Amino acid sequence: MTVRHDGLLATWLGYAGLRLESPDGTVVYADPGRYGTLTGEWRPDSPDAGHPDARDYRPEDGDLVLVTHDHHYDSDAIRRVAGDDATLVVYEAVYPPKIDRDVEDLRDLPYEFVRVDEADDRLFGDVIVRSVAGYNDPDGPHTDASGDPYHPEGFGVGYHLTLPGRGGEDVTVFWPGDSDALPGHAELDVSLFCPPIGGSFTMDRHEAAALAEEMDPDLVLPVHYDTFAALETDSGAFAADVAERGVPVVLDERTDE
Repeated sequence: MTVRHDGLLATWLGYAGLRLESPDGTVVYADPGRYGTLTGEWRPDSPDAGHPDARDYRPEDGDLVLVTHDHHYDSDAIRRVAGDDATLVVYEAVYPPKIDRDVEDLRDLPYEFVRVDEADDRLFGDVIVRSVAGYNDPDGPHTDASGDPYHPEGFGVGYHLTLPGRGGEDVTVFWPGDSDALPGHAELDVSLFCPPIGGSFTMDRHEAAALAEEMDPDLVLPVHYDTFAALETDSGAFAADVAERGVPVVLDERTDE
């Protein structure tokens, strides 16, 4: 299923992956790939595994591909979604040589890439990309056995995007990356909010619902849940919680129908 919002098409690709397409045909991907989400292997216990229709996903149509941190750097996925003239927007701390997976270095990919810090504001064509700090509170619940946050400050970011929408009006999208709900998030101007709700390593559905109420976007589309056991959550309960708070919400989930 693809969600339509103010002329924008938004598709959750599984795990953290998000595809956005504006009415003028501009396509943006955020953190595509990993765990078979683009090859039909995601949630293998389900008849609707992977991307919709469980097809091998290789559109190669992306104008921009955004990467938040090492955990979501997947060079094969980037090749699958990026168009020939794509630009990669990559957080400055992403360092492929030290990633413990088989990935290519950024310099070996056939695309222009731009490094951003946690407070950058860049224009790419008609798309404004603003990087926003994304991390786990060291005093919060999302820490490992040693008490260290899974995503310490400076390890990753989220992205706030401004894209052309219907009738020439701008549409703002906030995709926090692997983050807790942080001070300042609620003050962002957001039309489409795409929070992680899986918990364990990011904000959970309760934290995301509370942030949605504070932020008051036009629509909420959750991501980053149910990819594996640690991210299992009740998306229906999340949707009901957000709706009860007076915020429109939609789920983009595969079904076996």
